[in-house]
Amino acid sequence: MKIHNKIIYALITIFLIYTLLFSGFIYYSISSYSYTDFYKRLEIRAITAAKITLEHPNDVTIIKELRQDYLEKLPHQKEYFIRIENNQPIDTIPEAISKELVENVIQLEAASDNNQNIFFSGIRYKSTSSEEYVVIISAENYFSSHHVAYLRNLLFTSLAYTLVLVTLISLVFSRTLVHPINNIIKEVKKIGSENLHLRLKVPDQNDSLTRLTETFNDMLDRLETSFETQKNFISNASHELNTPLTAIIGEADLALTKDRERSEYVDTIKIILSEAEKLEQKTRALLLLAQTGYDGKKFTKEIVRMDQLVLDAKETVDSINNKAKINLDFSLLPEQPERLKVNGNQQLLKLALCNLIINGCKYSNNNPVMVALDSDAEHIIIFIKDSGIGIPQGEMNYIFDPYYRASNAQRFEGYGIGLSLAKNILRIHNGELMVSSVKDEGTTVKILLPITKNPYE
Repeated sequence: MKIHNKIIYALITIFLIYTLLFSGFIYYSISSYSYTDFYKRLEIRAITAAKITLEHPNDVTIIKELRQDYLEKLPHQKEYFIRIENNQPIDTIPEAISKELVENVIQLEAASDNNQNIFFSGIRYKSTSSEEYVVIISAENYFSSHHVAYLRNLLFTSLAYTLVLVTLISLVFSRTLVHPINNIIKEVKKIGSENLHLRLKVPDQNDSLTRLTETFNDMLDRLETSFETQKNFISNASHELNTPLTAIIGEADLALTKDRERSEYVDTIKIILSEAEKLEQKTRALLLLAQTGYDGKKFTKEIVRMDQLVLDAKETVDSINNKAKINLDFSLLPEQPERLKVNGNQQLLKLALCNLIINGCKYSNNNPVMVALDSDAEHIIIFIKDSGIGIPQGEMNYIFDPYYRASNAQRFEGYGIGLSLAKNILRIHNGELMVSSVKDEGTTVKILLPITKNPYE
């Protein structure tokens, strides 16, 4: 069953049950009250009738006029007087009156009964002449037979209208609720392997649909990274590995074409070894890039202090390049140490940071590189600024492509994998990597990493 129909049926059932219970309670309460009230009215008339007939027989006309003026006559109202002695009726009990009712009045002083819609109320009355009577008044309960019936019909009519109204409201409500989900389904169907860059529009409301959309977009980020990595791995592997393999095979074939001097074999082996080392470095870089492009949940996370990580990265870069000049600026560090902590993989974050600092040192000919650490309410911010060769403005859109190298960077050693590797690492940490550069003036790299909300999670 579609969720659209489930919502409609659920709402109709809930409102129908509530309406039935509410209507039943109202009907039962009013019906019960009508019986109690009518018996009370009959009892009052029984007392009045007893006083008129048994106490003031000479003033019957005046009292009847007063009763007619102030006590309305009930439909089919009748009065019965049954004299009793020694708790036994000595007058004949009328056929309309049940013997049980008379006995109950004698024993209990007052009693009531009903036969279909005719109600009886009786009292035991002792006159001034010390004679005892059972006085019974009977009448039709017009309120019960007409007003309660009208109320019952009104409730059934209201129930029918309520059912129609609830059905319409349920249709509108379910469509309103399901419409955003249908929009998400339509947008998802548009996304395939050829356009993984598309994303769902995040609603402005902060509700479950917003979290669902954000979660799906996060999944698309990981899928896009995975697909890009696999695609780049194949294309770059075929291109980057082909050159050293061709050189190795060419040198080996050349060496085997004829006998050569020992020194020539040594030179050939040196060339093969050099190309093999390049091949090994490129293969390792490709595998590392591929690993950072897959599911970001597979690596272990821990609480990492970024000021300590920057110090560790500086130490690592200094050990790799003893000519590097790295100036640290911690003047903007927050006073609260909790604002320096991120939840991530220390080795991967250090690898990304080292790659970015090494690039700054390399492309500035080992001129000073400034590394500054700052934070705001939600992010830790790292700046890496150099005064090197910069990047041509027209090539900024390609700097994160694996193995892409700017046109003015060809004289420097490298494989063009540092920025793409760092971007992948920061992406799986929900971070951002932004690069601004001016040719021949230098490059500034800005890293944003979310501060962990709970240091113990």
